[in-house]
Amino acid sequence: MKPCVIFDLDGTLADTSGDLIAAANVCFAQMDLTAAQREMARLDPTRDAGIAVRGGRRMLTAGLERAGCYSDALVEAWYQPLLRAYDSALDVHSHFYPGAVAAVETLRRNGYATGICTNKPEAMAEKLMRALGARDLFDALIGADTLPTRKPDVAPFWAAVDQSGGDRKAALLVGDSDTDRTTSANAGVPSILVTFSPEGCGVKDLTPEATIDHFDELPAVVDALLR
Repeated sequence: MKPCVIFDLDGTLADTSGDLIAAANVCFAQMDLTAAQREMARLDPTRDAGIAVRGGRRMLTAGLERAGCYSDALVEAWYQPLLRAYDSALDVHSHFYPGAVAAVETLRRNGYATGICTNKPEAMAEKLMRALGARDLFDALIGADTLPTRKPDVAPFWAAVDQSGGDRKAALLVGDSDTDRTTSANAGVPSILVTFSPEGCGVKDLTPEATIDHFDELPAVVDALLR
């Protein structure tokens, strides 16, 4: 077994907000709303990036609340259409954060197992990672629907560790949110949170074991926590 680094995907390895927001806006444009409501519901790729990484239901909720027509039923009715819209164009705007691929390659050369634990549906995460050309850099990929539970439950995290051939006693989680921080705390492992995601430096308030401002810093920080 190897020391192991597990990564979140959206907002951590890759900026996927542009494609997520585009899918939500497709839905708003097709809903039975007035023209004014559709315009109010539209999400902005820059302003609303933080909403995007919270998932499809959160995007639908935010837009519908702004338009003054929110209901639980409307969100649920449009959740699957949103997923279909996203799946049809999930790699148009998405890209790895600077230095992400090089950092993972360095970790692997240094003897670490690497995996992904994401709250994105597994098939979409697989499709995105293959489209971005980096699926082979990760020994495991656990999605929101791989197991009966998702983060912050610890089962998906441990599944990613085990599937990657990692050592449970020498593992950590790299993420960008309170969900990742809570997952690592529940598992009793260190977390490294990135400050270049939509959450920004606010992640420092979550008191992770470490933060990084660029992926160039990651290998040394991982060594300090696990070696």
